Amino acid sequence: MLGLDNATIGIVGVCLLIVFVVIGVRVFVAAALTGFLGLLALRNWDVAGAIAGTIPHSKAVTYPLSVLPLFILIGFLAFHAGLTSRLFEAARRWFGWVPGGLAVATVFAAAGFAAVSGASTATAAVFSRVAIPDMMRNAYDRRLTAGVIAAGGTLASLIPPSAILVVYAIIVEESVGRLLLAGFLPGIVSALIYAGLIIGMCRIRPGLGRPITGFTWRQRFQSLPGTLPIFLVIGVIFGALYTGAATPTEAGALGAMVVFCFYVIRAYRERALREMGGRLRMALMETAKLTVMIFTLIWGVFLFVRFLGFAGLPSVFADWVVTLDMPPIVIMICILLAYAVLGMFMDAIGMLVLTLPVVFPAVVALGYDPIWFGIIVVKMAEICLITPPIGLNCFVVAGVSRELRDSEGRSLAIPLQDVFRGIGPFFVADLLTVAVLLAFPGIVLWLPRTMG
Repeated sequence: MLGLDNATIGIVGVCLLIVFVVIGVRVFVAAALTGFLGLLALRNWDVAGAIAGTIPHSKAVTYPLSVLPLFILIGFLAFHAGLTSRLFEAARRWFGWVPGGLAVATVFAAAGFAAVSGASTATAAVFSRVAIPDMMRNAYDRRLTAGVIAAGGTLASLIPPSAILVVYAIIVEESVGRLLLAGFLPGIVSALIYAGLIIGMCRIRPGLGRPITGFTWRQRFQSLPGTLPIFLVIGVIFGALYTGAATPTEAGALGAMVVFCFYVIRAYRERALREMGGRLRMALMETAKLTVMIFTLIWGVFLFVRFLGFAGLPSVFADWVVTLDMPPIVIMICILLAYAVLGMFMDAIGMLVLTLPVVFPAVVALGYDPIWFGIIVVKMAEICLITPPIGLNCFVVAGVSRELRDSEGRSLAIPLQDVFRGIGPFFVADLLTVAVLLAFPGIVLWLPRTMG
């Protein structure tokens, strides 16, 4: 139509999309507009209009996508039911005695909450409210405080249920259940590396964060019943996925039901049905808002994906990558470095949904396992959540801290520059985690291969 071959039009479309994103156009608008214009250039108005008109409905009724609002609801219900503070208190009593104990407790509590949340920014926001006052009261370095919360929030991207893993599975048409299981062990490895880093830093520089002592074994065991709902939800979701007894959507519904039951029990015991009813409404509204945001992003991006498919750009790129005279691992490292750079300017989900249609066929052509690549690329998306200038989790921590006050009314605000400085060591820890997963892919693939 324009005198150009299809692949060239596809490349022009990708460049136009990048321009839209750089000048500040929202990702879903930029993707949808570029996709529509590209289809118009490749075909005609009727084809472009028909595809743009059918994608929102066809993607909204996709069964695997129905798991997203359920996973998001679990996290918001758990927060409004007060399960987060109980989980942090238990971690505080059990791990507070090590160097940097409160920071280590924050990491493990965030990992536990990630297993019922699925949203990194929500995890960072929740633990900013829960952990910052306690850590600042115990004279923890504010950069370490901010860094551990921003980094701990990223664990929700890997540990199931993970919204971003569901998005990856839908885009590349892989098993949602296997991907969710595959993220479990890498998430635990990442949390352990964070904890080891904190202990090492605080042992070398005790002023960063001193141990919290004084808890008896009786007090530690008394804190465990409050964590029961969290572990029950983890057991329900993980067990259902691992045994194949339920689909991911059914497992999400079971998990949401378990959290809701504990929510109602707490409201009844505390005789606060009216207050808890208001919190339930807030949880439902927050779930709806985040779900609509993700669905809208997916609709816009799938229009762009259809344009790329008509242009044939993914297959052209895959053929080009395969012919490169370099070992596959070198190409993979280059791809991951490109994600690291791109993530400095885009949010995690937007970055994945825009790049995977082109990159994924090339990765598969190189012989890499799609499940393994999904975990690696989501880990890279985690890194992007804490790197400037976008670093969404860092903005969340800085923003929430401005609302906090200590017992004497003094502000607990942590400047954004301190948050970005605080995540430096955790950035190095994330690179170490990626290296471990590259060197030992069995960490990712063992659970999915044993799945029932």
